[in-house]
Amino acid sequence: MSEATVSATTESTQPRLWLTWLGVVALVYLLLVGVGVIGDGFKWVSGGAAGAEKIFAFASNPIVGVILGTLATALVQSSSTVTSVIVGLVAGGVPVSIAVPMIMGANMGTTITNTIVSLGNIRDGKTFNKSFQAATVHDFFNLYSIFIFLPIEILFHPLEKLAGVMSGWFVGSADASMKGANFIGAMTKPVAKSIMGLFETLPSTLGAMATIIVGIALIIISVIFLGKLLRSVMTGRAKNIVDKSIGRGPIAGIASGTAITVLVQSSSTTTSLVVPLAGSGALTTKQVYPFTMGANIGTCITALLAATAVTGPYEQLALQIALVHLLYNILGVLVFSVTPWLKDAPIRSAEWLGNRTETNRLWALAYIASIFFVLPSMVFGGQAAAGILDDDTLGADDSIMSSVENELADNLNIE
Repeated sequence: MSEATVSATTESTQPRLWLTWLGVVALVYLLLVGVGVIGDGFKWVSGGAAGAEKIFAFASNPIVGVILGTLATALVQSSSTVTSVIVGLVAGGVPVSIAVPMIMGANMGTTITNTIVSLGNIRDGKTFNKSFQAATVHDFFNLYSIFIFLPIEILFHPLEKLAGVMSGWFVGSADASMKGANFIGAMTKPVAKSIMGLFETLPSTLGAMATIIVGIALIIISVIFLGKLLRSVMTGRAKNIVDKSIGRGPIAGIASGTAITVLVQSSSTTTSLVVPLAGSGALTTKQVYPFTMGANIGTCITALLAATAVTGPYEQLALQIALVHLLYNILGVLVFSVTPWLKDAPIRSAEWLGNRTETNRLWALAYIASIFFVLPSMVFGGQAAAGILDDDTLGADDSIMSSVENELADNLNIE
């Protein structure tokens, strides 16, 4: 083939390549809008922060606290919202020893978003296997972290004590709020809100369910076509860039996951974006795993900076809970990175579950329903039926809780 022919071929493929990349960008945007729409729908049906506060009213012990933290975050679809509610509850009289397990549960509940995103590939067995592994490796990391740290915290309270000491260092510091810095939210929220507005005339529950269904549909459509485009463009230089930023090794993966999550202010968004990459074969579950651990750390930074904007008598409590979240995730990453028998445990578990879902999709649906809704709802329902509620502890002062929640939520751009 002559040089002229090669040059002509290269020039003819350039416009098509740019169009493909524009398609990738458009589908990523559609995916983010879909995630936002689902979040809005869940907040609508659950009552948002107010609904999460009602759920937490039944947290009578640490075990119930962690389960209800999972349920509240799965329903509200925002660990930042749930964290702000927890701060308000602590200010209103809930013991920090109960609030810490709630934080652990919030970590688990927020992972449902990327698991839902993986369902976009449910028609293709092998692709779905890869996507589901990439999504659930984050779940298993958080689940095993709870199994390890919750008993230690119940017995010795190391996170509570250390965060209490550290919060004293920062009390009175300058406002480090990241209000207005969430550019991803600024780009996607208007469209997501417009979609939700289409159903505002319907009865509340029906409108919320319709919003959730539209969000799921947007995710499925974007993931299906995004996977096809990614398989065609993730070669050569593009593949090398992804490998260097995410797949180069555990340290690079953790660092990039932390940095990207700080920028987009949402671990759900960050981890959801790597699911299509895994489904297309651009990343393996082993490469995605440290990235998701970094996302866990990155999502704490925003809440920590926002908590410094809270002033008044509950300033230290806000900082203490935010620091508990940060310390818990950093220690989790360290423990799982250096302990030989824990290093690959989430990966092996995700691979096992992914292989089962490839042959029988009911495994995936049963897993999502049981972990995020059935088990937590059973505990919530049992507590509600038994009427276990300590009014002296949990009903202290609604106005104090609301004011602290509103201040944190305002600084986190939460609605």
